Amino acid sequence: MVDIHSSDDARALARKRLPWMVFDYIDGAAGDESGERGNREAMRSIQLQPRVLNNVEHRSLGVRLFDRDCALPFGISPMGMCNLSAPGADLMLARLAASKSIPHCVSTAASTSLERIFEAAEGNAWFQLYFSGDEAQSNKLLARAQSTGYQTLILTVDVPEVGRRPRELRRGFKMPFRMGPAQVLDFALHPRWSLSTLAHGRPQLANFGGDFGEFNRSASRAGADWALLEKIRANWSGQLVVKGVLDPRDATRMVQLGVDAIQVSSHGGRQLNSGPPPILALAEIRSALGGDFPLFYDSGIRSGEDVIKAYALGADFVFLGRILLFAMAAAGETGLGQIIKLLADEVSIAMAQLGITGMAEVSRSSLAGQKD
Repeated sequence: MVDIHSSDDARALARKRLPWMVFDYIDGAAGDESGERGNREAMRSIQLQPRVLNNVEHRSLGVRLFDRDCALPFGISPMGMCNLSAPGADLMLARLAASKSIPHCVSTAASTSLERIFEAAEGNAWFQLYFSGDEAQSNKLLARAQSTGYQTLILTVDVPEVGRRPRELRRGFKMPFRMGPAQVLDFALHPRWSLSTLAHGRPQLANFGGDFGEFNRSASRAGADWALLEKIRANWSGQLVVKGVLDPRDATRMVQLGVDAIQVSSHGGRQLNSGPPPILALAEIRSALGGDFPLFYDSGIRSGEDVIKAYALGADFVFLGRILLFAMAAAGETGLGQIIKLLADEVSIAMAQLGITGMAEVSRSSLAGQKD
């Protein structure tokens, strides 16, 4: 048993328990990682404005997202190969989504089938698509997701080429694993993870094979263009979210093409090291789109106060990534429950300090020195 009192606790425990190769795959970012650090520094520099003598005894963290009520103001980002963090991690996340009525965004590169995750999440699941370069293969995945019951599609557009992540490259991380002397030593020095993974079976890319071809993680997706987005919009009957947007010009054009929501994201700093801090891009895109268009956010969220900051800068919903994997690596489903309770408590406490009782009250005036 472990106690997780912050996202840093979860990360530190994960670093001890995961093989170096797996930890650096989850934790790493592009280039020298200054871009991801810069976003974290930008997030830390944002200050919230306390208010006093408001009756905040009864507070609610619930929000309305599309046609559903969510018990929490944050959901689960699409993350490939989650089962590397802990056996069964995909289904732990799905059960969390079901229990809190929050979206579990199921990655194209999930290590559990999209059908099994949808069932475990009790329908609280969205499907995320990487355009593979093979339009026919992508269309097969979309048809499969629709027939399963997925109503929301997330199209990730910020990976025309996979960013260079030196920590991954130094560790020799590839999917599927290619074992060499360094990897054998790495796994041998982390027997708890290695034996548990061996007992449950090596994580695989579960949504490929047969009619669905093979998934090449490093393949170019540079052929994706605005015409592709128009085709997907025409063929997908449910909600369409475009993820990986940092420029107001792109966001404005997407709205014109009929997408239902935009997710501001730097892919956790894993793509362009010199890109702008996404938390600042969020405010610019909100200003460009006005107050009513659904705008989501991920990248660099490490605390409940970070969640509040993202809402104050214009987000209608926030998604979490790495910290959930760290918590499961630290203590499985117990660790996941601890980090979720921790974040929910931090959001609630911050609301009390700001003198508000619901997420709808978070606004620019919740920031120090700002007014609505």
